[in-house]
Amino acid sequence: MNAKEFVEILKRDAVQIYSEETLLKKLESGKKLKIKLGADPSRPDLHLGHSVVLRKLRMFQELGHEVVFVIGDFTGMIGDPSGKSKTRVPLTFEQTRQNGQSYFKQVTKILNKDKTTIMYNSEWLSKMNFSDVLSLAGKYTLARIMERDDFAKRYGDNQPIGLHEIFYPLMQGYDSVALGVDIEVGGTDQTFNLLVGRELQKDYGQDQQDVITFPLLAGLDGVEKMSKSLDNYIGIDEPAEIIFEKCMKVPDHLLNDYFRLTTDITQIPDNIREAHFVYAREIVRMYHGENIVVSAEKRYREIASGKAPNKIETINVEAPVGIVDLIHTIGFADSKGDARRLIAGNGIKINGETVTDTTVIFQTAQEFVLSRGKNKFVKVNIN
Repeated sequence: MNAKEFVEILKRDAVQIYSEETLLKKLESGKKLKIKLGADPSRPDLHLGHSVVLRKLRMFQELGHEVVFVIGDFTGMIGDPSGKSKTRVPLTFEQTRQNGQSYFKQVTKILNKDKTTIMYNSEWLSKMNFSDVLSLAGKYTLARIMERDDFAKRYGDNQPIGLHEIFYPLMQGYDSVALGVDIEVGGTDQTFNLLVGRELQKDYGQDQQDVITFPLLAGLDGVEKMSKSLDNYIGIDEPAEIIFEKCMKVPDHLLNDYFRLTTDITQIPDNIREAHFVYAREIVRMYHGENIVVSAEKRYREIASGKAPNKIETINVEAPVGIVDLIHTIGFADSKGDARRLIAGNGIKINGETVTDTTVIFQTAQEFVLSRGKNKFVKVNIN
């Protein structure tokens, strides 16, 4: 495709382009462009929401351009305040590096590994002295920083804002200066930070990067943006059977958006249930390969019909053991209190029968299938 056709494809899904005119000129120049995507390494599990941007980056790569994947290992020690109502707990340097490696492994499920450069912003930010920091701070006013919705809201609500948080947009923006980026992409929640980078490049005498923002994919709850912390996500690195089952839970009114933003499928079945199956098969194929689609669908249909899947993990447990301890031990609950809440909410079954008594104790050797909800099954062997 030529540059104009590519820009039209970007415009179809993008929320905003700053600016379309200069973006087109860059694409028509014949220059190998450097496109930046930044990642906050606080949560290293990528989901379909992240894939919206990553899929567009893959298109840039197919046109011969370079993607620079910037891991915010230095900025991660502050924590991105975007959309947050309070100061975030900072990560250690070791945590940011470990999470960054996990990120890169996952993004290359979508991106071309050979055309993707991974960078850590500690490589330049950690080398800045106090004079450099003051010079950077002098490029922006407090009034402009406070235009950010999250800062303005926290200030209006008398919530504390650390001075270090105010530096976050400047640090992220300086990444673009350090790398000499041509284009930066991100979700709409990053618009402010991306535009700071554009302005800083101008202040440092560089050509300004063009900024392309994309919509935030709503999660499985149909309301909030997809997020691991809200447990409304479909992780691209999750087991195939879990991905299939979650895809079947995509809210009907959002299914067209999911098709458009996360797949290349344009012909969507009119029957909503069949459309869900088509979507689930495609996402499993994309992230786990064609050969596992049939088995993932078979498992889903077994579970949907009320049956336990044929192949499930067996766990050996010593008697005596109480039901609450058992649920916690096998990992169905994060705590004993959580286990009790699952039982109270009729979320635990033994051989298909709902457990209602939290005082049950297994005293003798026996074997049964313990399930949580519709997608977690374990065969328990009590010795």
